[in-house]
Amino acid sequence: MGIRDCAKKSAAFMELIHSYCHREEAALKWKAEGKKVVRQLGADVPEELVIAAGMLPVKVYAGPERQLPYAGRYLEETFDPLSRAHFEKIVDGTYDKLLDSLVITNSADVCVRLFVYLREIIRTEPAMPVPPTVFIDWLFSRNYLYQEHNIFTIGEFKKQLEAWAGRVITDEQIRAASELCNDNRAALREISDLRKGDIVHLSGSEALVIIGSAFFMEKSQHTRLVRTVAREAQNWPEVKGARLYLTGSPQETTGLYDLIEEAGGVVVGEDHDWGDRYYDKDTRTDIDPLCAVVDRYMMRVSNTKRASVTLRVKDLTENAGKAKAEGVVFTSNVNDDALTWEYPSQKKALVDIGIKSSYFGRVQYPVTKTEKLCDGIRWFVESLKGSDGR
Repeated sequence: MGIRDCAKKSAAFMELIHSYCHREEAALKWKAEGKKVVRQLGADVPEELVIAAGMLPVKVYAGPERQLPYAGRYLEETFDPLSRAHFEKIVDGTYDKLLDSLVITNSADVCVRLFVYLREIIRTEPAMPVPPTVFIDWLFSRNYLYQEHNIFTIGEFKKQLEAWAGRVITDEQIRAASELCNDNRAALREISDLRKGDIVHLSGSEALVIIGSAFFMEKSQHTRLVRTVAREAQNWPEVKGARLYLTGSPQETTGLYDLIEEAGGVVVGEDHDWGDRYYDKDTRTDIDPLCAVVDRYMMRVSNTKRASVTLRVKDLTENAGKAKAEGVVFTSNVNDDALTWEYPSQKKALVDIGIKSSYFGRVQYPVTKTEKLCDGIRWFVESLKGSDGR
């Protein structure tokens, strides 16, 4: 993990690192206090509703060093390694004492496939320690008819949360939870500003830790720590290097960021679900709360797996430009090929606005320092350096 000495001197930052590295600690504490934990698989579970129900939303994440016997038994080899690792933790009993329920969304085709497999295991092998699981079937289109469907879908999810909580979730509670989440997103935007300004004060790996820790902490505590780090980091030394924007497969660890930094680059933005996309848009509190939740999750930066090529091209070029990126790095993990559908159009659009790009496919999870990957990243970073040797 490429964390600089200045960051290590910050007590608030070290707390965020602790939560990022010890991802079950908050869930265990929450459970010990008799409260409920909801695990999320997929990028579009409305945290506002989970929090309004008095529960802690926590992400499912891969265990990079784990053996995968259940994934080998139930899943085809065509599942990408990250999804296989997610599946293993869900079915092997890891979450017996760490959650009360699991919520899966159709953020990506692989999430749909995993839900179908889990549903069949629950049906045919009830002794397996698979947690109670519900599925949110969003329709990913930005028109009125699809919005109506999504409002109904999220209304049904709210009813499920009420059943788990044993109480009604009021509009006031949803608005209060939305304000809590909005405050957290505002704090993370302060972090974003420190990456995207003319002077870069935070490395990509440092930012990834700050953002990623949000998935494993209580919101108000995370917001307090992030705001402290944002104030402190304004005085941290400049991070120098070729400015890169990252798109493609989600990065649950800092491994790829570390390789980029070792090669002389700095990731100033990304659109995967563990980065900038997480805090892209607020939830309105001045309209019907369910409509506001639907609007928030439908109108933020488009998901690589659930958006038209035209929309992805627009979002990528706009956000790479806002980050003042000199280059864009495209990555796709082994068997995670959705990125290849849109890459040619995105590459052409970036060329048109003067931004270079490079594609790295079939990346292993966890990211390993293969000669091909390291040399490719180093070559790309070197190609971006100006005559001043930056």
